[in-house]
Amino acid sequence: MVSRVIPVEVFDLVIFGGTGDLARRKILPGLYRRFLAGQLPEGARIIGAARADFDDAGYRQFVNDAICEFVKSSRHDKAHIDEFLSRIKYLPVDALGDAGWQGLASLMRPNVIRAFYFSVAPRLFGPLAERLHDHGIADAESRIVVEKPFGRDLKSAKALNAVLAESFDEHQIYRIDHYLGKETVQNLMAVRFGNMLFEPLWNSQYVDHIQITVAESVGVGGRGSYYDKSGAIRDMVQNHLMQLLCLIAMEPPSEFEPDAVRDEKLKVIRALDAPDQQDIVRGQYRSGEDTPSYRDDAENDESTTESFIAMKLGISNWRWKGTPIYLRTGKRLRERTSEIAVVFKDPPHSIFGEQEGRRGNVLVIRLQPNEGMNLRVTIKEPGPGGMRLIEVPLDMSFAEALADGDDIPDAYERLIMDVMRGNQTLFMRGDEVEAAWAWTDPIIQAWEDARKKPVEYDPGGSGPDDSLMLLHRDGRRWREIKA
Repeated sequence: MVSRVIPVEVFDLVIFGGTGDLARRKILPGLYRRFLAGQLPEGARIIGAARADFDDAGYRQFVNDAICEFVKSSRHDKAHIDEFLSRIKYLPVDALGDAGWQGLASLMRPNVIRAFYFSVAPRLFGPLAERLHDHGIADAESRIVVEKPFGRDLKSAKALNAVLAESFDEHQIYRIDHYLGKETVQNLMAVRFGNMLFEPLWNSQYVDHIQITVAESVGVGGRGSYYDKSGAIRDMVQNHLMQLLCLIAMEPPSEFEPDAVRDEKLKVIRALDAPDQQDIVRGQYRSGEDTPSYRDDAENDESTTESFIAMKLGISNWRWKGTPIYLRTGKRLRERTSEIAVVFKDPPHSIFGEQEGRRGNVLVIRLQPNEGMNLRVTIKEPGPGGMRLIEVPLDMSFAEALADGDDIPDAYERLIMDVMRGNQTLFMRGDEVEAAWAWTDPIIQAWEDARKKPVEYDPGGSGPDDSLMLLHRDGRRWREIKA
């Protein structure tokens, strides 16, 4: 099976923060891969904009270096790279001043898509939006892409949405969460709503519980000072894990159309119960043999910020009432892995008697590494001597199942192309962001009021022992963290 590539219309993409780390690691290499795939039309241009004093030649060398570092060497064809670089331009621009804006306005072409990627600190979103509007650079069909964090609480999220709304309509604003661009996440919707097999079972009558795990093997490292002001709940739960939860729990939309999908996601957030504090575990990693502690990384000996969080949630609607959902994310854990596990209930009666170790069916959606899905089913163990039951996986790895599966587009590639298509399905709407913060804020406030420090955990494991008890007391177990 070979993926079908559909070119987009001619565009001018301006990357504010075009010399930054995200542009270097993800955006520019991703655009080059889309160019190789034939998805960038003739005449499409990419314009870097930042404070750095590059000219076109200097920036093209920067882009060339990024491609050589972050695109696999088999794709380092000089002729292709040179052709791609011919579409690159650069302009020094001051986000907080007037320098560069007239020059940027003169570069804009009529009758092409204009998109502006804000790969900058959130404090610059408002000034950039205002200057694009004031200098007549953005028109009524222009699109802006904004990176998380979308505020740090409900108040700041509302303020940010209001600032953007002064210059752009909601249909022009693309709030990007790269988790939604992962192929497996999109396939989750296809599996749920494109097959009759699962949807009749996708409810509290048949699902025992759901586990969502996003584990990282690295610490906060060079992000320590930023992370210490955010913590796992702001950095991961309020956005990435919340979005995965919405896609797992949402009702079927009336059609696969941006607002229809986002309406259903919003209903899930608004139906989320406020978790009890006893159903939340916060942790901080200790130092290891060769690794510093969280407090060392954060350069804050008194830090009470969590690098790990696990929680048990409930959804108060007809589909999911009574089915617990367990979320878990953390730094310095055993492996880097992200997965969603839908654990189905056991049959109501076993004709085979009680057999130790027998468990219900589990559908596992792997987001990273080795994207794919597997369904664990119970079969008879081969051989004579009675009916002994074992579990086996029906495994589908994208890399093995698809002819070009070893080159699945990166999440940013898919999402940037969706911006050019004007498709907001995989982007968050303003009311969705605010609803997520409205649910998160009371949890954070309760921690601040209690002044309780996170429990420490050893690096290279599964997190604090308290998180294991979160499931043990319900007669369940976390899935093992492994790649």
